[in-house]
Amino acid sequence: MNKNVDFSEFDPISTKQWKQSLQAALKGADYQQTLVWESLEGIHVKPFYHADEDTLTHPEICRNQDDWKIVSSFFTKNEKLANRNMHHAIENGATAVWLLSEEPFDIEKLFAKIDLNDITIYFNLRFYHQIFYEKLLHFLKERQAKFYLNFDPIGQLARSGNWFVNMKTDLELAVKTQQNHPKVPVLGADLSVYQEAGANMVQQLAYGMAQIHEYLSRLEKPSTSLCLQVSVGSNYFFEIAKIRALRLLYATLARTYQAPENCHILAKPSLRNKTLYDYNVNMLRTTTECMSAVLGTADAVCNLPYDAIFHKDNEFGQRISRNQLLILKYESYFHHTLNPADGSYYLESLTRQLAEKALQIFKDIEAGDGLLTQLKNGTIQRKINESHQKELDALARGKLTLIGTTKHPNPEDCMKDSCELYPFLKIKARKTLIQPIHPRRLAENIEKDRLEKEKLKS
Repeated sequence: MNKNVDFSEFDPISTKQWKQSLQAALKGADYQQTLVWESLEGIHVKPFYHADEDTLTHPEICRNQDDWKIVSSFFTKNEKLANRNMHHAIENGATAVWLLSEEPFDIEKLFAKIDLNDITIYFNLRFYHQIFYEKLLHFLKERQAKFYLNFDPIGQLARSGNWFVNMKTDLELAVKTQQNHPKVPVLGADLSVYQEAGANMVQQLAYGMAQIHEYLSRLEKPSTSLCLQVSVGSNYFFEIAKIRALRLLYATLARTYQAPENCHILAKPSLRNKTLYDYNVNMLRTTTECMSAVLGTADAVCNLPYDAIFHKDNEFGQRISRNQLLILKYESYFHHTLNPADGSYYLESLTRQLAEKALQIFKDIEAGDGLLTQLKNGTIQRKINESHQKELDALARGKLTLIGTTKHPNPEDCMKDSCELYPFLKIKARKTLIQPIHPRRLAENIEKDRLEKEKLKS
């Protein structure tokens, strides 16, 4: 193939000429109403984007290292089982592990015979235990492990409705631990809690920035970046732009505090659009979502097993989810470029618009006394619920579809005997300081009706 093709004999075509051509093809139909659509974030998407409309200089956006990590996640409650599963995952292609804990664990037993120099470790520690944290940090630093502790008390408040202990104690521990270990990424911010509950992308970015701001503003001369956990939905190009916008916004905020400007992003597919019926479609959803994460410059991707909402953790589901990432990385060559979206007029436009809209909401939050105040008075929860309802309305009107559930459902598909896990939101009644931000799947009400009908037939 001749790479030195001379295009000079072809006349350039302007935006105006493209629009005239489209208008002729529309035969009198309105261009705006026919070809321009509006997203849930209020962004108008045009049918084409052109260089003569893109006059701004765009900053280069790329991940922190040449390669992205393939992550497998495990619960730590049974250390021996978790250790065996980690060994298996690493032997079969995982380059990082994500450990989910709700109580202290036996550190030596969990990491027995695992080469900590060969993997990256992400933690999701949903408990308060200062002595254990220091013990864990000492263990990992002594072995020169690469890890992200992801201590996130504000994420705990948003998710559960309560602090680990109380605001003063939790935030003091966060600051003290980070300052005692200045070169270690102790703090993290979980933005996925907002996405899983129904927040649109602009809200996710804005609330995430407000959460990060709460941490940075309390640190003296922060010397490490935060690890940001994000959930990725099915709006392919928007999700690419969301992660790119997150990098821009984080850099802007970090610059204010003279902190390192490169955040570390750990991405995972969202549970929000996953379905109980026609569950194999979940594989297609997670594949495109992982693609969005990688192309959006995520540093690490943890895939979601296709059967995660109704099956207990199992080797087959984990293997399929890991293999999806291996195929993307080594057979689709997704590991060969740091910033694949740079230069795309459409993606640059989306990135800028998402960042600008999120920045405005962030400023409004700070003008309203900050994230913690707005969580306490329910403002954040109310706005997320409004976005959730808007998405449900779009689903009901057919503007949003779930293949196998709202479109092309298989009436013979029966699931009442296949559920090892309860697939719906289960809220345990207890006293909370604020209204918790609960994850909500879009298909839940439809699936409840179908399961009820199955039971009536049997």
